[in-house]
Amino acid sequence: MTKAFIFLGPPGCGKGTQTDILSKELNLPHVDTGSLLRKNISEKTEIGKIAQGYIDKGQLVPLEVVSTVIKNRLMEDDCKNGYILDGFPRSLEQAGALDKIIEELNQKIEMTAVYFDIPTEVLVERLVNRRSCPKCGKIYNIKTSAPKVENKCDDCKVDLIQRKDDTKETALLRFETYEKETHPLLDFYTKRGVLKTINANQPVKDVWAELAKIAGI
Repeated sequence: MTKAFIFLGPPGCGKGTQTDILSKELNLPHVDTGSLLRKNISEKTEIGKIAQGYIDKGQLVPLEVVSTVIKNRLMEDDCKNGYILDGFPRSLEQAGALDKIIEELNQKIEMTAVYFDIPTEVLVERLVNRRSCPKCGKIYNIKTSAPKVENKCDDCKVDLIQRKDDTKETALLRFETYEKETHPLLDFYTKRGVLKTINANQPVKDVWAELAKIAGI
């Protein structure tokens, strides 16, 4: 039986941090849509060239392209025992596409959808204070989880960066988009009986304790 985890939650809810921990604990690959698209683009694969074409025009990468990228990744050997999906599905349409992929791959899935629940005002504060390492990708918060040396990555010793969209205005717009497109997935997976909710407004170790219980660790 293949274990599939779907992480749901608005930007800045902390699911990326928890994905890394769970991935190591269960030895399951982290399947991140954004990273997969960037990898295909940088390697100039056929699907990457198609995706780049849409991005160059300022358009969203269409579902059929994203689905192909996801399907190709789930076909790899390290996904046979399970995987953690982050960033897909983000809508009911994408959830339907995921069902189709699983059916086409003939996978017997034990699926768990995990929702990281957190108030919007807390998320805005998190995003505005979020910094990341351009080299290793490690995430910091200048108020709650600051690096040992100001604005320097603890591991790589390079200057941290702030994403251009980590502003209050952009954050609120992203949450509005999330509520409209992604929030309906909670009802979708609740009806299937696979949704678990975590209180993400607490320290990382406490969020992990809840997730570990859900994952049976």
